Amino acid sequence: MRGITLVTLCLLQCSAIVDASAAEAYPAKALRLIVPFPPGGPADALARLMGDKLSVSLGKPVVVDNRPGAGGNIGMELGAKSAPDGATLVLAPAGNLTVNPSLYRSVPYDVARNFAPVTVIASVPNVLVVHPSVPAKSVAELIQYAKTHPGTLNYSSPGNGSGAHLAGELFKSTAGIDIVHVPFNGIAPAVGAVVGGQVQMMFAGTPSALPQVKAGRLVALGVASSKRIAAAPELPTLDESGLPGFDVTSWYGIVAPAGTPHDIVDRLQTEIAGALAQPDVREKLAAQGAEPIGNTPAEFAAMITVETAKWGKIVKDANIRVE
Repeated sequence: MRGITLVTLCLLQCSAIVDASAAEAYPAKALRLIVPFPPGGPADALARLMGDKLSVSLGKPVVVDNRPGAGGNIGMELGAKSAPDGATLVLAPAGNLTVNPSLYRSVPYDVARNFAPVTVIASVPNVLVVHPSVPAKSVAELIQYAKTHPGTLNYSSPGNGSGAHLAGELFKSTAGIDIVHVPFNGIAPAVGAVVGGQVQMMFAGTPSALPQVKAGRLVALGVASSKRIAAAPELPTLDESGLPGFDVTSWYGIVAPAGTPHDIVDRLQTEIAGALAQPDVREKLAAQGAEPIGNTPAEFAAMITVETAKWGKIVKDANIRVE
């Protein structure tokens, strides 16, 4: 028995030494940061911001590799099948980690088995906005209007199964109202439809919503996050507005292929959290309506578990499918 214990102890010590050696030598080559969406969007902007900072702190180039398609599933699959040596990372939006597994009949990756969470870079709160013609100046008034006019309010989204769609379905079920989903092909036409009055309301990310609100083309009723946001501190949360626990916040995280040494994952988290604390990074995030996070791998893993269960239920109850 003692011999087995000594062997086990030796193996554990050897494993720790290997991990430590890997971290000390890391990185030995340039890093690739896969973005499962085209250049120019919020995920791409965050990837390039983090890539620039990591290239300085790690002393190696970080190459952003855009691999769009299939709602992000193509890039996610590529990351899942990459070598677990810390040389390949994936910038994954919340939907790809917590929604797509329920939304699609099948996805070419398993979040729990194929990825090691590193950290959440930033969150982008969603704002509930309405066209100025809607006779509601608060969330409570909007709910009351919807209850007295069932089926007459439409809400837009960038597409079936998008974050805005799921937010609308959560609002619908939580408030006990009948509102109608109108999907569009992208965020710009979805917001434009509300601005133009063809659709009465939607949940839109702060970068898309707040400029329209400031211009007087839309009216913001509340923010769908757990706390008020710095970009519009006057807006109450939906929780404060009578919908306890309502939280629909988009976020973007960094994951590595499963099996990446723990010390390398921890090193990456430390470097990213350090970058997020820099004033210029915080200023650039604020300009995009984003708020820095930088949580630990364990905290990130817990987020994925909780939100996967939450959105899985919404997708199932609303019978939402994307083929």
